[in-house]
Amino acid sequence: MHSVRKTAALAAVTALAFAAVGCSGGSDGVEKNSDRGNGPRSGSRGGPQGGPQGGSAAGVKRPPARVVTLIGDGSTAETGEQPNQPKFERLKPGEKPPQFVVFSWDGAGEDSQKLFSHFRAVAKENNAAMTYFLSGVYLLPGDRKDVYDPPKHPRGASDIGFTDRPEMTDTLEQLRLAWQDGSEIGTHFNGHFCGPNGGVGTWSSEEWKSEIEQAEGFVKNWKTNSGLTKLAPLPFDYGKELVGGRAPCLEGQKNLIPAAKEMGFRYDASSVGGRQVWPSQIDGVWDFPLQEIPVPGRAFETLSMDYNFLANQSGTTKGDPSMREAWGRQMQDGLAAAFDRAYTGNRAPMFIGNHFESWNGGVYMKAVEATIGAVCRKEGVRCVSFKQMSDWMDAQDPAVLAKLRTLDVGQTPKEGWTALLSTAPEGRRAAPPTFAPAPEPTSVPESASAPVSASASELSPTSER
Repeated sequence: MHSVRKTAALAAVTALAFAAVGCSGGSDGVEKNSDRGNGPRSGSRGGPQGGPQGGSAAGVKRPPARVVTLIGDGSTAETGEQPNQPKFERLKPGEKPPQFVVFSWDGAGEDSQKLFSHFRAVAKENNAAMTYFLSGVYLLPGDRKDVYDPPKHPRGASDIGFTDRPEMTDTLEQLRLAWQDGSEIGTHFNGHFCGPNGGVGTWSSEEWKSEIEQAEGFVKNWKTNSGLTKLAPLPFDYGKELVGGRAPCLEGQKNLIPAAKEMGFRYDASSVGGRQVWPSQIDGVWDFPLQEIPVPGRAFETLSMDYNFLANQSGTTKGDPSMREAWGRQMQDGLAAAFDRAYTGNRAPMFIGNHFESWNGGVYMKAVEATIGAVCRKEGVRCVSFKQMSDWMDAQDPAVLAKLRTLDVGQTPKEGWTALLSTAPEGRRAAPPTFAPAPEPTSVPESASAPVSASASELSPTSER
């Protein structure tokens, strides 16, 4: 977000490159005041909801205006059910499951690169919802940093710094619009502390609970903390909206899960090195990991995240310019190979993690954008948020999910989908959305060799946006 963070990160990239883990406008209607938001969370965390709301045109009845009920200091507001949400029901007996793809973004703030707003537009063009993991300190101005009391660190500390009010204003606008688009606002927690010296992997469940409460509090109280009281509220109750997150550097999940469960989370996306198989739960919380995917031209796989390709290619955010095109193609080819083996195989959901960064000249952003365009409008594909993925999983019969988990990476049912799932109980399912066909991904030459490594760590948190 700020150049000082990126400068500090360059010295740390090479050392981290071969570790074993990776990382990861206004409202209309009638305003009413509410004193909720500063005490115990109100209502339940978001579960499955109804379908999308229609627009308006000449001769078409306009939907009723939304009633806006302000929460707490007016930073957030109840505005009704989130727009543009699919309704998921159980698979019919013998029915092939959809191919789900989740694109997620760690940090999720709008800076001068305008990548948040750009990828919102890309998502809308391709009938996609996404998950934006907001770092809570991006809604806390630097001159109010002492409001943050991080576990195992001095008050006001943060390895990703804080924000300024112009960038905070831009980020708030994108968060409003993303939610209205139908996408999810999750959490990347706050100070992004990694490693053995007070990093999130050393935190107790109680310390994780404090971090979650503060991440939620920064969203619920951004007006008080910033003084930007004339801006429109975020159009959701974050106590209900926040149902999952991804831990910095994919550390600390063991103690995070009990805290997340207590705080009402429905999923966690912090697992290290998952495989492309159907997910399961940890103590009632869905485990949605980054996945090992092919690195074309190499004999190993790496995590399904932009930085992990970078770390195996250049080991720095500013690698050899003559290699950048090949590196971008390598990531795009890897994502395509991973998608194809799921789409034509076990239909396991595909989880992809990214950062709003222009590393190595932006080649990873181009690869991700090309992948969105290539897959999200294919027949049978649904590009959804992690919350929507949780909705679908929750709607299925547990016996059906157990059968899906018997399929290995890329494995199709030996006797076909009908035979595998034919014993599923009868159930009704909403008709899937109609997807316009998209061109097949363009074949590209095999990319250049990358440094030998099994997987790679997330970029130093000092550079993350």
